Amino acid sequence: MNKKRTDYTFKYNVDNGRHGWLRLTPAYSIKLVEEIITKHNPQKDCRILDPFCGTATTGIVSATNGYKCSLYDINPFLVWFGNIKAQEYSSTELDKVITTLNQDIKELSYKEGLWIPNIKNIERWWDNKTLNSLASIRNYLSNIWGEPNKNGVHNLLWIAFARLCIEVSAADFNHISLSFKNNTSTVEFDVVKNAFLKYCDSILESAKAPLIGNAIVYLGDSRLLPVEEKYDLVITSPPYPNRISYIRELRPYMYWLRFLEESKEAGELDWKAIGGTWGSATSKLLLWEPASTTLAQELLEVCEKIKNSDSKNGVSMSRYVHKFFDDLCMHLSSLRQRLNKGASINYIIGNSSFYGNMVDTESYMIDILQNLGYKDIKSSIIRKRNSKKCLYEYLISARWED
Repeated sequence: MNKKRTDYTFKYNVDNGRHGWLRLTPAYSIKLVEEIITKHNPQKDCRILDPFCGTATTGIVSATNGYKCSLYDINPFLVWFGNIKAQEYSSTELDKVITTLNQDIKELSYKEGLWIPNIKNIERWWDNKTLNSLASIRNYLSNIWGEPNKNGVHNLLWIAFARLCIEVSAADFNHISLSFKNNTSTVEFDVVKNAFLKYCDSILESAKAPLIGNAIVYLGDSRLLPVEEKYDLVITSPPYPNRISYIRELRPYMYWLRFLEESKEAGELDWKAIGGTWGSATSKLLLWEPASTTLAQELLEVCEKIKNSDSKNGVSMSRYVHKFFDDLCMHLSSLRQRLNKGASINYIIGNSSFYGNMVDTESYMIDILQNLGYKDIKSSIIRKRNSKKCLYEYLISARWED
């Protein structure tokens, strides 16, 4: 019997050092990555790749175990976040920062009229007083420590601030995607300050843990990896074909840290993602044309059923599913140029359902791998997902021998 296995989800990461710094619901657990690495028992000079970085789980686990890992993401915020997570920090410097911060925050005063992000319907996230409290802390960070950048311990304070923003918001995570509580509530300024200090202390303390290996996150499209490295082991989890926008859950972080300035930028990022449909990306689907002519006939038939299942959204959802597997095919095709002979690839991915039509991701991906010449293709169910019936996560693995 397949169980929900929360130990294979982001929930397992919450109290595990760097992995628990920020929440991202689609993230998979460090336990799963460790099990895959242990199974393959790679040599220490093994080069590991994660072409769908997310919160850099694969990279941090790899570096913790002494390996070198390269990761890619199309989202500049996740590239920044992953590289900050993967940096080594001096314990002495970290202690100095937290001492200074504690003194500064005690004296910090509440202000109104400061900059706040241009988030649509921002009142769903925070009431006015809580917004001003966050703006007061952000103003302090910007003026005293500087804006987020590529290097420096001050970036950890920005991660703590991002954590603060979501924790004092009305965001509700009792659903597969982010939703909102019925009402926002006021969080007093002293409570906000104390929460910020708590998150800073926790993050800076966990940043003292050494990383034996190293991980680097590159900004790039997984469909055409730009850095000419060769890899021995791929461990990754691409988006699932379920139309859930990763940008949506990241929005508060990205706006407050100024990685986003307006909503159309989020739609542009979603369009670049595998499948990609949210905001303006949805309308672009109507103009999209497939690149692959070898996708499984069963997939094309399911797309046709989706198209005819809903008069309002059937066409766009059908094209979304088609584009998802077209993008996945493009990625797996280009990946071959980056694999050493005998390299193993391991993908955690889920199936989905649209208007009662099951999208059999496992079967369609296996078909793509076979057509592209991958060998020793295997699949196993990892867990039952907390959503509709018959929705599972799979571990699909294969080997490249050419």
